[in-house]
Amino acid sequence: MIDTHCHVNFEDYDADRDDVISRAQDKLDAVIVSGTSLESNIQLLDLVDEYKEFLYPTFGFHPLTSQDSTEEELKEAQNYLIENRDKFVAIGEVGTDYFYVKEKPIRERQREIFKSFMDIANDYKIPLQMHVRDSERKAFNLLEDYEDIPYCIFHCYGGSMKTARRIMEKGNYYMSFSTMVCYSQRHQELIKDIPLDFVLTETDSPYLAMTKEERNEPANVSLAVEKIAEIKDLDVATVDEVTTENAKKVFNI
Repeated sequence: MIDTHCHVNFEDYDADRDDVISRAQDKLDAVIVSGTSLESNIQLLDLVDEYKEFLYPTFGFHPLTSQDSTEEELKEAQNYLIENRDKFVAIGEVGTDYFYVKEKPIRERQREIFKSFMDIANDYKIPLQMHVRDSERKAFNLLEDYEDIPYCIFHCYGGSMKTARRIMEKGNYYMSFSTMVCYSQRHQELIKDIPLDFVLTETDSPYLAMTKEERNEPANVSLAVEKIAEIKDLDVATVDEVTTENAKKVFNI
């Protein structure tokens, strides 16, 4: 099993990070850790260096924080990404968040920044991991202008089935399902009709735990795998094998 999106570098784990990662090592093959800002990406490289061949980093610039960045800050982050691109297995999470952001000018700013990272992913042929909450269809339409992004991942997919079908037609696009599938009827309905060939698993730790009071952690991706198996009436081993191989291919690990 592989958790393809989490944030074990966050301060939520400062008190027991080694224990959290140890529990993940007991259950999982690998964990993909996503940065959210230039500072977090730099710190992330130090963390994954301690857990080689288990933790793998992606370079993120989260839309809810990057929307306030200056052109100089954006350029600095992108230069760092380009200079260190061989150290990251993907670009992400980057994208647009139309759930929290309703103002048109801010949405446009998010879109501009998102496209600038699409440009880099396309130019350097780097997988793209996307945060596109309530903007999945629009993100898909933007991607139509790019032909050289090797893989595109819709992190914590929650879009329509119509958009999901368009995603599956591409062949190199994937939808990631989080631990939300354990309790969200919306995500349960989606996964029912999406073949495993297009599915990745994640936790988005420390978020999306079983209850609002809990802190999620990568080892809990097993709960998502088990729930997907239950919904699809498949063996857990089958879901594990297919989603793990998908992740290894996408992130080249």
